[in-house]
Amino acid sequence: MHTRLIALTLLAAVLPAVAAEPPRYNSVELQAEAQREVQNDLLNASLFVELNDTNPSALAAAINKTVNDALRIAKDAKSVRVRSGNNQTMPVYARASVLQGWRGRAEIRIESRDFEAASALIGKLQATMQLGNINFSVSPEARRAVENELITEAIAAFKARADIVKTALGGRGYKLQRLNVTNGYNAPPPRFAVARMASASAETAPSLEAGVSMVTVGASGAIEVLE
Repeated sequence: MHTRLIALTLLAAVLPAVAAEPPRYNSVELQAEAQREVQNDLLNASLFVELNDTNPSALAAAINKTVNDALRIAKDAKSVRVRSGNNQTMPVYARASVLQGWRGRAEIRIESRDFEAASALIGKLQATMQLGNINFSVSPEARRAVENELITEAIAAFKARADIVKTALGGRGYKLQRLNVTNGYNAPPPRFAVARMASASAETAPSLEAGVSMVTVGASGAIEVLE
């Protein structure tokens, strides 16, 4: 009985407080953003070997040898991270669904901030493998550093717009109701290898231009303009 009485008393004390909260007028939704072009500092690329053979065991042995040789060569490039990628073998059929042979494909993937070393390694590996694509991006560490700076700029832009709205409505000030901060990232699309690059000699390194990416931070929310 006492527990129920205490609960009812607390509820009665809360309800007037909620009911007494004044309604909000002159509420305005706003959004602003800050963005910056950032030099790409990370390279990702893939190279692959694709062979055909009527003997699946011989095909697998040839592909594995090519990949293993490439990984061995890549060990000398200390500033380049190399790992194995997809590896698959598929049947090849002639007309009337007659098995004609097998096609195998395997790839390796490289990642590096040292573009010169990565380019030199790609040139060596193209002796036995084909270049699939090259992708440039901003490293996670560099991206976070830029985003932290843009947060301040985005909020400042939001406040500037809030002041414009306040003045336009003839208010004496404004109260921030809520504020959301978001981030965005627009990286350039992967660059796929062209035929002449695939047929380059062993010591021919591709010319690389990393380009830039766009990092964006947005600030959105609502303010209450005070009369």
